[in-house]
Order: sequence, then structure tokens, then C-alpha cells
Amino acid sequence: MTHVFVAPHPDDVALSCGGLIAGLRELGQNVTILTVFSGAGSAADDGATLTGYQREALGFGSKTIWPVTEAFNRAHIAADYPVYGDPDTLPAWVATDDRLDATQADADAAAKRFWQRSSWYRRASIRSEALAGQPLMDVMSTQGPVATDELVDAAGAGETMARRRLEDETFAAFAEASIVFLDLPDAVFRGYANDDELLSAPRDDDRAPFDILRREIDRLEPQKLYLPLGVGNHVDHQLCRNVGVSLLAEGRRWVMPGPDYAGIVTFYEDFPYAWWNDFTRLSDLPPTALADVPSDVALAPEYADIDDQLERKITGINIYASQIDRLFTGTREMARQVRAYGRKMAVLNGWGGSAERYWSTQPA
Repeated sequence: MTHVFVAPHPDDVALSCGGLIAGLRELGQNVTILTVFSGAGSAADDGATLTGYQREALGFGSKTIWPVTEAFNRAHIAADYPVYGDPDTLPAWVATDDRLDATQADADAAAKRFWQRSSWYRRASIRSEALAGQPLMDVMSTQGPVATDELVDAAGAGETMARRRLEDETFAAFAEASIVFLDLPDAVFRGYANDDELLSAPRDDDRAPFDILRREIDRLEPQKLYLPLGVGNHVDHQLCRNVGVSLLAEGRRWVMPGPDYAGIVTFYEDFPYAWWNDFTRLSDLPPTALADVPSDVALAPEYADIDDQLERKITGINIYASQIDRLFTGTREMARQVRAYGRKMAVLNGWGGSAERYWSTQPA
């Protein structure tokens, strides 16, 4: 079964769907991430030509316009369980060095058995370290993520979009997912010059990328397609949501038979927007958000139990180092908010533990 997750920007899918993706891969399901607005357009993004607003807005816009969920800062209160990012405390799932060494010995033995009919063998490094002068898989152009020398150099030189794309590729490798970049220009490169514009209705001349997205979706033939719900009203998220709504409105095309997207299209709640805005129900969206969903299509909440995958989700989000401080003021605060939102979703469904909520479509 193939699951395709549409991400307006690098990091959106990790933030909103990281737990479900980890669970799907554990079950052997195929996952593809389709990142839409990962390009800089014609703007020269060299770190010097970006305006202050563009630097701040790339990805989510300024966090300061959203209220926090809690009225006071609890950062000074020590946690009563291991916290990810605390250098003095190892989370329960982290292996100690002696266990890693034992695993490395087993990996070496397995690799040697595999290559026993050859005059040489490739050593397997579980720590992703180069051994015996051999290159790491992830830096070879034909294997792993496409972390080419050019892209790595561009990221090191401070090119914002190149760095974000590199983070997205690293996350895909971590999540064992394939990834497709459409490299359409981010909203801040399409003329959205302030938060009022970025978090409002898309301009009339800024159309949803329906044709290019449908082409890629048709090529990938997903059994499940996940798009942002548009919580928070970022224009790029709205445009991706509108593509999903348009697919539902298309129905089945009989001239060239295609899928009926009711039952395939699923909307995910945009984190951290949904947390910052205390999003609870579909009526919390603007009235026009889902107005074009066909009358014979219903949306229903579905909950993914991510209790066993929560720490992996946090680790995946932490790959996006360029965004952590700006969004959350640090890894520890990011982990706290991810855990808190996961608990909230589980409670809404009457569960304990942690969950992610999705809005699935089905014929009414």
C-alpha cells in the first residue's frame, strides 16, 4: 500500500505526521513525501539578498502573532521523566555505547558472512561513520538521499532553501521514505511581503498548483493521499489543501478513467499551528476553507495511535535544525509541545498515550 504525504514546505510532514509515518514504515507500508514549495524562484537566496521578513517567514511566518497555549512559562520545573535533548539524561530508547559496540560486532559478522564468496567485504557501520576509507552510502550520488556535494556546499554557505531541502532529504532517509521535490517558489518569493498577507486568503493571481500536483499524485498512484488542512491559514498550506478539495470535486474521470478520490484524500492537522491556535474541530477553520468539498463527500476524524512512535517523531523533527529555535526556542521546548499535543489528541478520542488526528474523506 502506498501513502503519499503532501508537504507545503520541508518539515511540515515531519511536524504533523511523523508518528503515523513511523508506524506505517514499521508495518512495511510505502511512504512518499511530496514537498511542494521548496524553491526560491528567481530570487538570489545567498543569505545577503533576503529581507528580514523573508528570513523570518520561510516555512511558517512569525510565531509571535499566535498566542501560547499556557499562561506561564514552566521551563524551570524539572521533568519527572527523561526529556529528549537533556545532555544529562538518556531517553529510555537510546542504546549505551557497550550495546552499540555489541550490535556493531554482530553487523560486521553478518556483513562478512554475506561477502564470504568475495575477496573483500564491505563493513557495516551502525553509527553512520566512514570506515576503512569507504564512503558513506548517504554521500554517494547513487544511494541514499540526494545529498550531493553541490547541495551540501550550498547549505554550508548559508543558502536557506538549500539547507532546508537538505534537512528534508535527511528526514526522508531517517523515515525510510522516498521524497519528491516540486521546487515551486515559497510564498515569500511570490510577493507575500508581511504576515497579514502570508496568513490570509491567497491572491487571485496565485493559483493552487493543481496540475503539477495531480500529475505527480497520479504517477505515484497512492491508496492514501494526505494534504494539510490549512490550520493557521498560511497561504501555501491553503493552496495545498485546495488541491485536495479540487481532487474531490473532480470525481471519477470517465474519458480517461482515474481514481475516485473520496476515500483516498485525507487531511492532516498542521502542527504547530493547530497547537498554538487550540484547534479542536473543523468549525474552527474559516467558513470558506472547505466550502467547495462536494456535498456527497463527508469528512470524519480518524486517530493514529503514535504512543510507541512519539520519541521517533521528536527525533525526526529535530533533524530540521534550521527551524527548531525559531519555532520552539529549542529542542526541549519542541519535544514538550509535541508530547502535549499528542496527549491532547489522544484525550479527544478517549485514549491514553499519544495520537495524531486526521480527517478522512468518504462518500456521504
